Amino acid sequence: MIAMILAAGRGERMRPLTDSTPKPLLKVANKPLIEWHLEKLSQNGFKKVLINMAHLGEMIPASLGDGSRWGLEITYLDERKSGALESAGAIVNALKHLSEEFLVLNGDIWCDYTFDSRYKLKDSLAHLILVPNPDHNKEGDFEYKGNKLTFSGIGYYSKKMFEQLSMQKLALAPVLRENIAKNQIDFEVHKGIWMDIGTPQRLNEANQLFKKLHSMEKNYEI
Repeated sequence: MIAMILAAGRGERMRPLTDSTPKPLLKVANKPLIEWHLEKLSQNGFKKVLINMAHLGEMIPASLGDGSRWGLEITYLDERKSGALESAGAIVNALKHLSEEFLVLNGDIWCDYTFDSRYKLKDSLAHLILVPNPDHNKEGDFEYKGNKLTFSGIGYYSKKMFEQLSMQKLALAPVLRENIAKNQIDFEVHKGIWMDIGTPQRLNEANQLFKKLHSMEKNYEI
């Protein structure tokens, strides 16, 4: 299974930090957010990773290289000329590089979810990871077992869900809702650590959480 990390966003709410640094290169515990992902993907059997880029995109391959330091092969998809295509548009643009079933994750989250390179979709077109609603999204995104929960930005997908879509700037949420209405998407709930690093405050909170875990001397791996 191939993984794709969405890393093209401008990060307006993270300014001024993102005026000079792409959001996925902002650091928790002195390690860029995207490197936390790459380490875990490698540890869990992934070999190939796609990364899309737009805002300050040249800084991402300059920082990560070809992926060999993690035992990965990284392919970069450059959206600087077209402008960021948003999540679904970026996936459509990447389809020729992806496996029939693939993992997509947001480059600006920090979590302890275990990515599964052997995951197999059953009768669905996607399997989405939901989390309990954080303070900044109390209303949630999708309903599951009678509760409205937040989409984590992590999902396993079939190419079939995107093959009929045209290559354009396209958000993912409407595509998901359309397929949820057709009962073609299933869910699981992750109750461990998960943070959407969307503001400087949340970046600081993630760093404080890491320090707390470290100070407790817990054998805990994010």
